[in-house]
Parts: sequence; C-alpha cells; structure tokens
Amino acid sequence: MSRPSADNASMLSYQGSTHGSIKGSGRVFTFSLDNFSNRDFIVKDFIEALSDSATPASRKSAPGGSQTQFDPKPLIRAFEHAQGRLNTLSEDLEERENELSGAVRRAEAQHHANAESLGRKLNQAVDRFARLDSSLNGSGGEDGYGDTGGNVAVRIGEKLEELDRQLKRSNDAKFLILCWQEVSQRGSLETLEDVKRRNDIVECARIARQLLKISSRLDPDSNQGVNGNASNGVKRPERSKYPTKEIIEKFLENLEQDLLAKFDDCLRRANYEGMRECAITLKDFNDGSSVIATYVNQHSFFIDRTQLVTDELVEDTETWDRLQDPDAEPPGVEPSLQSLIDEVKIVVQDESAIIKRAFPYYEEVLIRFLQRIFQQSIQQRLEMVLEKANELSSLAFLRSLQASRSYITTLVDDLKAHGLTEAPEPVTSQIAATLDQQLEELFVPYFVGSSYIEREKRNLEELYSSLLLKFTSYHEQRRRMPTSYFGSLAQRGKEFAASARDAYMERLDSADLPTTQKAMLLRIAGLKEDQSDKKNIETTEEDGKLSILTTKRMLKWLAEGVGRGLELSPTNDTPKDVQNLQNLLLTHVGEYYLETALDAASDHAVSQENMKTPPDLTHLPSIQTLTIILHLLQTTIRTILIPLATPSLTIRREIEKSSTATMSTLESKLSNVLNITLTATLNWVAKCLAQQKKTDFRPKDDMDLMAASSETPACQAVVQFLTRVATQASGALSGRNLSLFLSELALGLRALVLAHLLKFTVSQFGGITVSKDMTRYAELVRNWPTGEDLEPGAMDVLVEVGQLFIIKGDALKFKLSQAGGEAGELKAYIRQREDVGSADVQAALGA
Repeated sequence: MSRPSADNASMLSYQGSTHGSIKGSGRVFTFSLDNFSNRDFIVKDFIEALSDSATPASRKSAPGGSQTQFDPKPLIRAFEHAQGRLNTLSEDLEERENELSGAVRRAEAQHHANAESLGRKLNQAVDRFARLDSSLNGSGGEDGYGDTGGNVAVRIGEKLEELDRQLKRSNDAKFLILCWQEVSQRGSLETLEDVKRRNDIVECARIARQLLKISSRLDPDSNQGVNGNASNGVKRPERSKYPTKEIIEKFLENLEQDLLAKFDDCLRRANYEGMRECAITLKDFNDGSSVIATYVNQHSFFIDRTQLVTDELVEDTETWDRLQDPDAEPPGVEPSLQSLIDEVKIVVQDESAIIKRAFPYYEEVLIRFLQRIFQQSIQQRLEMVLEKANELSSLAFLRSLQASRSYITTLVDDLKAHGLTEAPEPVTSQIAATLDQQLEELFVPYFVGSSYIEREKRNLEELYSSLLLKFTSYHEQRRRMPTSYFGSLAQRGKEFAASARDAYMERLDSADLPTTQKAMLLRIAGLKEDQSDKKNIETTEEDGKLSILTTKRMLKWLAEGVGRGLELSPTNDTPKDVQNLQNLLLTHVGEYYLETALDAASDHAVSQENMKTPPDLTHLPSIQTLTIILHLLQTTIRTILIPLATPSLTIRREIEKSSTATMSTLESKLSNVLNITLTATLNWVAKCLAQQKKTDFRPKDDMDLMAASSETPACQAVVQFLTRVATQASGALSGRNLSLFLSELALGLRALVLAHLLKFTVSQFGGITVSKDMTRYAELVRNWPTGEDLEPGAMDVLVEVGQLFIIKGDALKFKLSQAGGEAGELKAYIRQREDVGSADVQAALGA
C-alpha cells in the first residue's frame, strides 16, 4: 500500500473539539468534520493513512527478503475505532443540520410577515396617491371637494405667475421711468451706472436701449418742433432741456466698450462662457460686428503674420532657375506660401472649435475669420510670389500661378472635408460657398477676359521663336547662296522666317522684357547676350536641319500649357483655348519649320532636274526626319487637342479642318518633292543611257566582242546610280512611301530602257549584250522593297525583250504567237535586229 502524500498527511492531523483519535502501533491518527468538508479530501488517501497508522513499525522495517507473518488485528482495531468515530461525527452532523433547518424556517416566517406588512403599506400609499391625483384632476371625491382640488391649484398657480410677471413689468417700468426722469431732468444716468457697477452689464444694456427708444419718441430732435409744438398741429410732449439721445448713445457707446473689454478679458483667460454671454449682448450693437472685429483683429495669427508680410521670399536660386527653365520640371509651390497655407489649415481647424463655443452665431464669425485670412494673409503672400515670378519670366509666372492655385484649392478641399464648426460632418453650404468664393476672388485678376490664354500664347511664341531663331536666321542668310540643299532652304518660307525673326529680335530689345527671361530665351536660342542686337547671327548647316529633339521640346512645352489651361481656365473656355494653342502649333511647327524645309527641298530637287552631273539628292535623308515630325504633329493634334475640343462641336470642326488643311499641304509638298526627285533621277538615267555606243550592241572587231561579254558601261552607270538612289530613299522613306517611290522609279526605268532599245540596231553578238543589260536591270529592281505596289514580273518584260535579239526561227515564231495583243510592240524590237532581212526573221514577222 502506497504512503499518503505530505499534503494529505498534514490534512489528516487536525486537532479540535470534534476530533477523534485512533491509537495504533504507537501513533495516534486524528480526524474531524473539517477533514471531510475540505475540497481536496480523497477517500483513498484517507484509507491509506488509516491503514498506515495501524501497521506496526517492526513490520515496516523488516528486510525485504525475510518472511513476516501478517497480523490483521491492528487493522481491525483501527477500522473499528474509526467506524465508531465516524458514527459519532455523523450524529453530531445530523444534530447541527436540524438546528440550521429550524433557524431557516423561522427566518422564512419572519420574511413572509415583513413582506405582507410592506405590501399593505404600499397599497395604502398607492391609494393615497390615487386620491390625491383624483383631487388634483377635479374628478370629485367622497368629501365633495373635488372641484377645489387640482384645477383650483392650477388656476392659482397661473394667477400667481401672471401677477409675478406684472410685478416684474411694473418694477421694470418703474425703474425705466426713474431712469428716464433722471436723464431728462438731471441729464445723468447714475442709476444705470449703479447697475453697471454691480456688473450686471447685460441688463444694463437692455434698459439703455429701451431708454433710447423712449428718447426717440418723447424727446424728438429740434427740427421736429420746439417746446411741444410740432407740425400738422399735433402737440408733442415738452422737450427736455438735456440732450437725452446723445447722453444715452454715449452711455451705450461706453457700455459697448466695456462689453468689448470684458469679452477681450474673457478671450485672454479662455473663458468661453463669458465670451458667449458678451457676444449675445453685443449682437444688438451693430449686429455684433464690433465683437466679431475684436475677435478677428486680435487673433494671434494675424498679429504674428502682420510682422512677416514684408519678409522677403525664399532666395533659392536653383528653385527659381528651375521655375523659368522650360525643359525642367516645375518645382511646385513657393516655400513661404506653402508654409503659410499649411499654418492656415491648422489654425482654421483649431479655431473653429473655439468659435463654436464662444459665439452663438458662430457661422457668421467663421465666415469673417475666413475672409480675413484669405483677403489679407494669403492674398498678400500670393501677390508677392506672383510678382516675383513675373519679374523672372512669363513661364515662371504661369507655373507659379498653377502651383499656387493647386495648393490653395487643396486647402479649401481639406477644410470642407474637415467640417470646421460642423466636424466631423462636412461644412455647411454657406461655409462651402464662402470658401469657394474666396478661392475664386484670389485669382480673379489673373483670369479677366482672355488675359490668361494670351499669357500662354505669348510664352509659347517666345519659346518657339527662341528655339527656331537660328533655323530661320540660317534660311534668311543663305537665300542668295543656293549652292546646296541647306543653302536653298531659305528661298521658300523666307517671308515667314524673316517676319518671325524680326518680331523676336524686337521683343528681345523691349524694355518690358525681364532680364532673366531675356537670358533664358537667348540660352534656348543658343546665343550669347552680346549677339542679341546683331542682324546677322552666325549659323551653321546644322542649324538649318530639321531636328526631332527640337520638335519634341516644342510639343512638350505645348502639352504643359494645355495641362495648365485645363487646371486653371474655366471648363467652358477649354475648347477655345485649345484652338488658340493649336493655331500656334500649326503656325510654328507646320509653317515656320516643316513647310520651310519642304519648300527648300523642292527647290533643291528642281535644281537637280537638268544638271550635267549626277543629281545631288542630299535632301532625301531629311525626308525621314520630316516624316517623323509630321507624324508626331498629327498624333499630338489627334490624341490631345481634338478630344479636348469635344464640348464645342463648332470649334472641334474648325480644329479638324485647320489641321487637315495643314496636313494636306505638308503631305502635298512632300509628294511634290518625291515626284521632282523621281524626275531628276530618271533624267539622269536618260543621260546615262544616252552615252550608249552603237558598237555596244553591234560589235565589229575583237575588242568589241570582248566588251560584249559583260554589261555595257551605260548599264553599269545606270545600275550604280540607281543603287545609290535606292539606298538614300530607303534611309529617308519607309513603308508605303518607300514602296511607291521605288515602284515609280522602276516603271520609269523600264520605260526609258524600252524606248532606248528602239534607237539601236542589234547584231547577233550584240543581242547577248542586250540580254545581259536587261537581266541586270531586272535584278536591280528585284532587290528593291517595292511590295505590292509593283506588279510581279513587271521588270521581266526587259528580259523577254532582250531575248528577242537572240532567238531564231521557230522559237521566234513561238514567242510572237504567245505575245497575243502585244505582238505588234515586240515586232518593233525585232525589226532592230541586224538580220531582220533574213528569211527566218521575215517569216516570223509575217506569221
């Protein structure tokens, strides 16, 4: 049997009045009722402890290997004693249970008696209340005094209230008469002064205003009658010898000042209840304008900010330089203005809670507070920022205007969302309208009429003129020296270029142009400051070339202006503004830039039509740049400008019409340049073919026979020249334009070669030479990317015609029989054969 734990052993060793003890083997085992009432009591541990107490010590200490006879008697005696003690404890427990049960029955009886007594008392109270209620409602009672109950009490109460009001009115009237007599007879208001000294300023103000009304009726001005005689025969009361109205008004003025002083004192001590009381009273003085002005004018924000109004703007040279640099990203809002707006946001949000606590008419006060902030603090700083930006350049002004409006608009939106006095709900419609009105009034001077879009146009015109200055100057300077393609550019478009250049130079010399803007424009134009007054500007051929980078800069500047207009201009002005900017773009990029280049290219191509040397096609590489620029221009108009003009169908049609006309003009001039280039090219091909010797196709000696084994020199010259032309065209054109150009060139070559063969008599050996030349021409064209614009086998005609000079007899007859309707044309070439008089050839011709 296992030994009980230390906790259980200690639990079973209680000593008390109800203890029972068991002796066994020299030890005493004790227990009581407390052992069995313990929550940790375990029957098994109790039995083990009982058994352990009865086991002799000698038995426990015996060696493990020895056999000791088991003696049950100690255990029997221990359990018998334990059973007896348990019986005794059970009896004691039953006796205590009986005693407790009796006590519970007695307590329940007493509780029942108390509940019945309280119930009777409650019923009595309810009955009394019902009788009292019935008596007050006049429903009568057993004693016959129902009508003298509640209704009488109510009538008495009402009568007492009426008497109290009459007493109060009479006292007020008495006091008012006393004050009037005092002011009219003695010219003083000592009684009211006493009330004022008792610090009852609100009541004092009410009485003073009533006295002022009495004075207006009982003591009219002297021009309405003197000594009681008035116009129309109506007798008026005798006029007081004291100027009562002036006395009362002066008293009210002093009283108003005292109220304002008290309000100011409460404001300094953050006593919002006192502020509210004064504000209520002062509402009757000039409709509260004085107290509102006092609160707003003495606000620490305006006092502190007044000292900072004249502070200089942040002198950050890098930021101001970025602001006026058209190729740099705008730096955002000016730092001092940003700091002010951030502070305004915090001040207005915090002050709204104070205004709501201090003023019953808080919305009116908040409106005045907002107006003061916008019209004084923000407007003054905004004007300083824009004035500084305007001194730099037109672009700096426009960027500052955009950044400032955007940041202030964000402030207005944040204040609306915060709710101010209505937080956390949005602001009221009146506050929202005030914020919107203040925002618009800040920027009204900058958007009067068409002033804004005119600034945008002037800015873009100055930037475009600066960027194209050397381009236009190059054309003007070289118009009398058309020695090359770039020299001849100025022969066309010189009117536009010269006028634009003159207007630009005049603008640079203008006194109203800021120095910093002039420096920026000269930098964009690539000039030094000392060059601005020269009529002849040094230029290079590179200045006269078209540049994709230049075009992208112009389009980027335009996109910035369009985006700025969308943000700043009213929505209904957007289509018109977009039209103005599109006209500016078409004028500078379309006319001054692309048309000038196309006209010059056309003149250069014309000059090469009848040259004695191979035509100079150096204008072809510029066609590729021109095509890309034309595509960029068209894409910009189609994807940016036209969609923005959608609200106005009339303006949209005008934009589409003008852009279509410009594109058609440019594309027409581009096609004209290519056609003239084709003409010049084919003219030189004709000159090359004209160098053909008669002996090339009719060799007479061994040297001629040796030459007949390869292409003729004329053919080689044509192939070499056209290879160079095709290479230049491939570098300048792409897609359909390239395939059309090369197809037309191939057809022109075919026509020239076919006509060329009719001029020569071809011998048998010469036919081999002709065949080789024709094959070489066909191979040349076959390597060109003509696409579907050139019919398959179009150049095979040359090869077939070349074979007509070689084949004989039946083969020649078969060839003619297969030609069908073209047999007559083929016979013309057969007649150029040297052996045309032979029987075989004649037979073939006659077949």
